[in-house]
Amino acid sequence: MSDQSPTTPGEATPEASAPTPAPTPAPTPGPRPGAPSPAALARKVAPRPAAAPETRIVRASDPSEWGRIDENGSVFVRTSDGERQVGSWQAGAPEEGLAHFGLRYDDMVAEVALLEARLQSHPQDAKKTRASAESLAAQLPTAAAVGDLDALGTRLAAVVERSGAVEVEARQRKDEERAAAIARKEALAAEAEEIGESSTQWKAAGDRLREILDEWKTIRGIDRKTDDALWKRFSKAREAFNRRRGSHFADLDRNRASVKRVKEELVERAEALSLSTDWNDTATAFRRLMDEWKAAGRAPREADDALWKRFKAAQDTFFDARHAAAAERDAEFEGNADAKEALLADYAGRIDPEKNLAAARSALRELQTRWEEIGKVPREKMGQLEGRIRALEKSVSDAADAEWRRTDPEAKARAAQFWVRVDDFEEQAAKAEAAGKSKDAEKARAQAVQWKEWAQAAEKAVDTR
Repeated sequence: MSDQSPTTPGEATPEASAPTPAPTPAPTPGPRPGAPSPAALARKVAPRPAAAPETRIVRASDPSEWGRIDENGSVFVRTSDGERQVGSWQAGAPEEGLAHFGLRYDDMVAEVALLEARLQSHPQDAKKTRASAESLAAQLPTAAAVGDLDALGTRLAAVVERSGAVEVEARQRKDEERAAAIARKEALAAEAEEIGESSTQWKAAGDRLREILDEWKTIRGIDRKTDDALWKRFSKAREAFNRRRGSHFADLDRNRASVKRVKEELVERAEALSLSTDWNDTATAFRRLMDEWKAAGRAPREADDALWKRFKAAQDTFFDARHAAAAERDAEFEGNADAKEALLADYAGRIDPEKNLAAARSALRELQTRWEEIGKVPREKMGQLEGRIRALEKSVSDAADAEWRRTDPEAKARAAQFWVRVDDFEEQAAKAEAAGKSKDAEKARAQAVQWKEWAQAAEKAVDTR
């Protein structure tokens, strides 16, 4: 080390940039074990002195804790190996010299911190980081700096030691990422091969192949040989798909001429049916023609559009005529509905089977005849109108049935037979009682009571008919 002031090209001389020395703190009692040093406490809690007019040197450490300058200007640093000289200072106050060599130490601290950070943020560069740490550690025994060089050495040793594990982890992570990237490209290649061999969803499959290509470009970290082999698989699958798709559309082009002839024949048949008034059968025929049209496929675009216009025009001509006829028929049916409404209103008061069954029957026959003569009504009114005439028919029918039951001789004869059975059982009960057979008498009387109930019910049924 030169005995002149240590400077480098472009560096300001100590006279020009040295700060005003800070006052030396008063002596304090020794710290308790484990407590921070007085200098460290002073840095943490003591207020900074007012800034001097000159440029102030900002230090990350206090060089006075780790070095000194003797009366000859020799600069020393204290380490675990003892005290060694790191240079000399002749240009100014000793405090300025210590500050200068302290800044050199701070630069080394910053470099070590950078290596620690790089080991954390760029594990893939662990080998380079270790080499830099070893190189810096080798400089420490001769470093012209004042500071805790032992702590710095410990940190560098930790970087060197940790870099080995980080390098292994980074290599493993890189291998895992490479394996994942290969697996993903293999999956994409397999999907592309499946599409290339079998897919006939041309639009969706083409879009998917483009998506695979876009994703493929984002996958990194595969060695060239493996990547080239996978790319060949994907490229071959894409080419196979493109060939099949091209062949498919070429076949379509060849078929379009025959489709055109088929659709021309369908148009001719549709135009022949367009003026028919056989509404139901012709509507069915048009539906069949439409099914054939859909099944025929696509003709060349311009021809297909022109043929469709002709086909649709023929179809519209028929169905418009059918709709007009239906509207005319609906108007007729509405009139029929009004006529039947009036007919029901007219006959509703004349058909009263409770008062006169014969007159009700005669009026109902007249109503039914005129009803049929009027004709059909709209479908939505049919149920309501038919329900009303059916109600009149049922009232007459129910009255006739009741009248017949009231005059039915067979029903009266059946009721009389029940009373005969009642007399028989009562006679049996009397004979059994006279013979002292009380149980037989009691049984016969019970049967007589049962038959009497049946006889009364039969008579009541006849009376209420």
